[in-house]
Amino acid sequence: MRIRIKDGLPYISATLIHHSQRVTLKNVLLDTGSAGSIFSTDKVAGIGLTYEPEDLVHRIRGVGGSEFVFTKRVDKLKVGELRVKGFEIEIGAMNYGFDMDGIIGVDFLTKVDALIDLGRKELRSAGK
Repeated sequence: MRIRIKDGLPYISATLIHHSQRVTLKNVLLDTGSAGSIFSTDKVAGIGLTYEPEDLVHRIRGVGGSEFVFTKRVDKLKVGELRVKGFEIEIGAMNYGFDMDGIIGVDFLTKVDALIDLGRKELRSAGK
């Protein structure tokens, strides 16, 4: 998977599959400083990833502040050839002051044994 550098930050594309529907998000921040993977409510609502009363809601905190998010399990999260089935994501407003569709965090990166090669601007499995 190619990494794009925009405003000094690494971005990739990611595909979420939920109940046989899929959405590909092109503006996803690759963030080793984020424990979890989070996606914009506006970007994932079209495939049924919307808040339901039984969803777990919690507050997350980061450099950009804090916000409330809800948690969903998707059928699959794919980043290029890297993929995890039955993956839990967070969904929130993501009003951080710049445009992005989501964040891929350390939770996903460790599950897929990711290797981030900034020299080559490439994300791949360390096993390849």
